[in-house]
Amino acid sequence: MFKADHTMPQDNQLVRQKSNGTILRLERSSIHDGEGLRTVIFLKGCPLRCAWCSTPEGWLPGITETDTVSYGYTMTADELLAEIVKDEIFFYHSGGGITFSGGEPLCQADFVTDVAAGTRKLGISTAMESSLCHPWPVVEKVLSHLDILYADLKHIDPEQHKFYTGQKNQEILENIHRVSNSGLPLQLIIRMVLIPGINDDEAILRRTGDFLQSLPNLTGVELLPYHRLGVGTYAKLGLKYRLPEAKVPSRSELQRGKAILSQYVSNVK
Repeated sequence: MFKADHTMPQDNQLVRQKSNGTILRLERSSIHDGEGLRTVIFLKGCPLRCAWCSTPEGWLPGITETDTVSYGYTMTADELLAEIVKDEIFFYHSGGGITFSGGEPLCQADFVTDVAAGTRKLGISTAMESSLCHPWPVVEKVLSHLDILYADLKHIDPEQHKFYTGQKNQEILENIHRVSNSGLPLQLIIRMVLIPGINDDEAILRRTGDFLQSLPNLTGVELLPYHRLGVGTYAKLGLKYRLPEAKVPSRSELQRGKAILSQYVSNVK
């Protein structure tokens, strides 16, 4: 299990933060969660139960115990900041920073706000990946401390969204609009996992394109391929994986999705 160094660097004038958080894990030197090398902070707790989720061990708040493994550990905001600053040299030379992920970071909004306030004070690029499936005041609390927001768009159809995630998407779509119209100087990037047979239908992609086109301050769109890397964890947790027949999209299927969305918005990757 990860052990935190409790000694805060004396040469950094940080605001002392007393909040506690439950971390699933830290992943250092990631190149897939923002520009440059990133330290990704996976947090526990999530209101959604996406059928394709690769981190079901992050669903429940608190520490999850099985007969053979323990998922999660607690840290104070200061303890986490002490770990983050160890990677400052890598952030500086690569143009990287930190990214909050999960689980769902907004389940621990106070903790995320405290840590993000500290990293921003240090000049460290601060990003968050979120489904935005929380009331707007919770979202708004964190926003002013971010440089980048990756908003996960699971499915544009509300009934299909509920079937595959357990929740409808009205609040999520409204929150994305509010972020886009907030006037805050942050990058808004929509992320969408493309899953053949679930959200890659042309009609669905065109409805998605219409929505994306309605966002006035959209920085870009990232179309990500569905993968099965977390399937083994379901068995460890005694959970049934809901998409046993789902296929990983081919390169041509991803290019087709990109071509359709690019008719509505620019900068689709």
